[in-house]
Amino acid sequence: MKILMVLTSHDELGDTGRKTGFWLEEFAAPYYAFLDAGADVTVVSPKGGQPPLDPKSDEPGFQTEQTRRFKADPAAQAILASTVKLATVSHEGYDAIFYPGGHGPLWDLAEDRASIALIEDTYGAGKPIAFVCHAPGVLRHVRSADGAPLVRGKKVTGFKNSEEAGVGLTDVVPFLVEDMLKQNDGVYSSGDDWASHAVKDGLLITGQNPGSSVETADLLLAALRANAA
Repeated sequence: MKILMVLTSHDELGDTGRKTGFWLEEFAAPYYAFLDAGADVTVVSPKGGQPPLDPKSDEPGFQTEQTRRFKADPAAQAILASTVKLATVSHEGYDAIFYPGGHGPLWDLAEDRASIALIEDTYGAGKPIAFVCHAPGVLRHVRSADGAPLVRGKKVTGFKNSEEAGVGLTDVVPFLVEDMLKQNDGVYSSGDDWASHAVKDGLLITGQNPGSSVETADLLLAALRANAA
């Protein structure tokens, strides 16, 4: 079981002068869920090397058992420091892909041709794909084989407008994840703000927010087991 995890390389939070990147919990929780299930995990990013960590996700109030495990794990830190360049990989050789969130993906991965092609090819090959929090935003330009938006008619979730408003970034982000999914005719649903909520529709799996990371990863693992059965 081989899983490809795709992280952002973008570190500027719009014109605010603040930094962004990937959200630590959204990487750490799925990463260890996959490792503990016996998966071989490869981590990639558009620029390769060390991807930027959203500094807010490193604050004490956002730490979890999994983030603490990551900070005590030199092997995981080494893997993160040397991510493979996204453009050099394809879906071949992998059984699934998982995109952690953070605000960074809204700027780079949502527009990245290599990312778009990877998602389309992986889905087209009958392999499950999963996205959590802001990561469903990378589906913005992803198409089905018939040219329609991939999310059209599919049950999806992602970071809620009310959650974006709660962190004060509604007017900073390039687009709102909830609005984009609805505009692309996705069948959007959500749970309470910050509560775990994940949705599976065939091969497409999406999670609402950081607290949905474990649930989203578990749905991906279940899909992989079903594919292997």
